[in-house]
Amino acid sequence: MQIGLFGGTYNPVHLGHIKVAREIKEGFNLDRIYIIPSALPPHKEPGNMANAVDRLEMTRLAFSGEAGFSVSDVELKRSGPSYTIDTIRYFKSLFPEQTRLYWILGLDAFLEIDTWMSFETLFKLVPFIVLSRPGEGGGSISLVRKRLEKFICRHISDGYTFNELNHHFGHQTYCPIHCFDVTPIDISSTHIRDALKKKISIQCMVPEIVENYIKQKRLY
Repeated sequence: MQIGLFGGTYNPVHLGHIKVAREIKEGFNLDRIYIIPSALPPHKEPGNMANAVDRLEMTRLAFSGEAGFSVSDVELKRSGPSYTIDTIRYFKSLFPEQTRLYWILGLDAFLEIDTWMSFETLFKLVPFIVLSRPGEGGGSISLVRKRLEKFICRHISDGYTFNELNHHFGHQTYCPIHCFDVTPIDISSTHIRDALKKKISIQCMVPEIVENYIKQKRLY
């Protein structure tokens, strides 16, 4: 069995999250993806963030009709900051040892991973799927790969080498780091929050059921 773990603030969840999740599931032939809203993300300012319970509920609503996806409240059940290493260890304890788990995150988040709690240990626990969009970072796919390669060598291990056939960075002892290009979508949680402040419609950016929840709760 192959399982994806897709963490994030989801502040709020939007149509881009859903499309990207579908592409990952198909691209890696995953049996299921767990969407994991964070409760207290260590690297985010709480002032611009909706309550964790509301973010969880919006994410549940957004993925309620999506087969092969589950929304997890594991980080809300834990006290203190939401550290990725704790979440990964939790999911590893849930499944048989032969289950293949992947941690999914965007390129920008990956390039800050050296600031995460016990980040070196993460690469001994699960493979990573790093998402990038063509043109992201002002360059082509090859430039994004070089950017990743430089970061991995400097901050994680110089033992990683790129495998052209499988499009991932491999290591003799650490787990692979996969590169995955997703369809560019001009939607972000920041844009949605800004639109709401300016009383601009977000109809084309979030599922209708999420839009209704935001209005009902008067979020953002």
